[in-house]
Amino acid sequence: MTELLATAHVEGLGTFEPRDTLTTMLRRRVEADRDSVFAEHRVDGTFTPITIGQLDDDVRALARGLVAAGVQSGDAVGIMAGTRYEWTVADFAVLSVGAVVVPIYHTSSAEQLVWMCTDAEIRTLIVETDEHAELAAEVRASTGLERVFVIDRGDLDGLVESGAAADISDADLDARAASVGLEDLASIVYTSGTTGRPKGVELTHHNWLAHVINGVSEPGLGRVVLPSDEGVAKRTLLFLPLAHVYGRFAQFLCVHSGTVLGYAPNTKNLVTDLQSFEPTWLIAVPRVFETVYNAADAKAGKGVKLRLFRWAVDVAVAYSEALDGGRPGAGLRARHSLADRLVLGKLRDVMGGQVDYAISGGAALSLRHAHFFRGLGVTIMEGYGATETTAPASVNRPGRIKIGTVGAPYPGMSLAVAEDGEVLIKGPSLFRGYHNNAEATAEAIDAEGWLRTGDLGELDADGYLRISGRKKEILVTAGGKNVQPAVLENALRSHPLVGEIMVVGEGKPFIAALIALDEAMLPGWLENHGVGPLTLEQARTNETVLKALQAEVDKANMHVSRAESIRKFEIVPRMFSEDRGEVSASTKLIRRVVEANFADSMAKIFDHK
Repeated sequence: MTELLATAHVEGLGTFEPRDTLTTMLRRRVEADRDSVFAEHRVDGTFTPITIGQLDDDVRALARGLVAAGVQSGDAVGIMAGTRYEWTVADFAVLSVGAVVVPIYHTSSAEQLVWMCTDAEIRTLIVETDEHAELAAEVRASTGLERVFVIDRGDLDGLVESGAAADISDADLDARAASVGLEDLASIVYTSGTTGRPKGVELTHHNWLAHVINGVSEPGLGRVVLPSDEGVAKRTLLFLPLAHVYGRFAQFLCVHSGTVLGYAPNTKNLVTDLQSFEPTWLIAVPRVFETVYNAADAKAGKGVKLRLFRWAVDVAVAYSEALDGGRPGAGLRARHSLADRLVLGKLRDVMGGQVDYAISGGAALSLRHAHFFRGLGVTIMEGYGATETTAPASVNRPGRIKIGTVGAPYPGMSLAVAEDGEVLIKGPSLFRGYHNNAEATAEAIDAEGWLRTGDLGELDADGYLRISGRKKEILVTAGGKNVQPAVLENALRSHPLVGEIMVVGEGKPFIAALIALDEAMLPGWLENHGVGPLTLEQARTNETVLKALQAEVDKANMHVSRAESIRKFEIVPRMFSEDRGEVSASTKLIRRVVEANFADSMAKIFDHK
């Protein structure tokens, strides 16, 4: 029996019937108001609405095509595409014929595709581009893959036509959908695979529905996602991959809650899309918020303009910090009002001008950025979860915010901290097991049904969780000192010069860091600091750049003991790359690969000759 140091639980308010599924969730929304707007996507450059009735029609038409093509109940169907409306249509169409969706990142390699097609026994694959089609053709001979449909070639339209020509009635479709129940498998979602082959996480309709239905309740996210008291729908712009459990959770949440979903398939146009779509809430990873801040800092200019911007930032941070202790004083309120008129309001306009809340997950957000955005008027609610928990297991919620934590348990969920500091999770959204891997399932879930997350953390007296790092990522120096790299990495990652960072030192005499410069932020930073244009190679050895990073390292070291502090750092020649296996599709560092690929940089740090 696992010894528990602390536990926390928040009751879920969702109720479920045995025949409830994601498909019935869609049907209820359609029956409630067929003409309500579900989403908007760009058509000829303009965001154009899609009603929930149109989604339902498109889903049923494609479902007929899938049946005509030979997709059977229980079959695994892969979807390999970016964030776009067709992803959602394919998702619900597959589910509505009783099949199982296998999301595949549109950046996946041939090796990863072979593994997923083989392990999940994928016979039908829906892909986005010609490049994806070529990849599928490459792996076809070594898998059981039989059918590939390419969105950009119009293959889904072809499926719809073949479905219309087939003798498949509404009753036939409804019978297929009705054959699926609450506890049936809805999806096999493959983890990003930072160690070994990706594992297929089996998520049932109950797992998804529990998260979605409990999420709109109080004390959930109802204030964020449900229509206003005047009946005005909330809006969110989705730029996360729908292959990620986090992005797909947002999609389902929008269907159930009535939030209008905006599709943003290309993050290069993110600012333009934000300003055009005007979301009221966002869901993103910390790097997005850090990029927004860093871009604003880089564009603030020089001299008086730059000093004014940074004064406004300091005021916003101080204002937010004061909120933790009650009501800010009169002087601070006055400064905040002035800062809002001069600077902060313009920054809100960059994000569309309507964002009140944002949900952040996937990594830690720096305290300064969290306070800055709240002082700006955008409350970032940090959360925590995993593929195995169908997205968030804990989250800060409106009126229940503790900056520096990842919140209290998500409604319906339980959290615990084991004797060794490991975070444990239990609840209705907990996956049913790893596909074809009973051994890994037994290792992950203990006898009492708790998921062993591998993360280290602590619960405070109010049940709010703080994450301190990963059990497997603890570095042990040659002197026997245990060091958690996440503390240092999170402190440094928010600097505009830092594109990525990895703390190293396993078996070494001291702790060090590999730093990759942010190539997008570098030119603006150099200009603002009076340095002429430099190539990336020149910037690696530039005195101004090195001094700025050293100052940031010195600040980060204040969070740890001397034995845990970064003694040296090396700026590496390029960003860490997903294509080279250094970063997973969900942006997690694959440390062993980074160390191997940057062996020369490691040698410069630790070679004393």
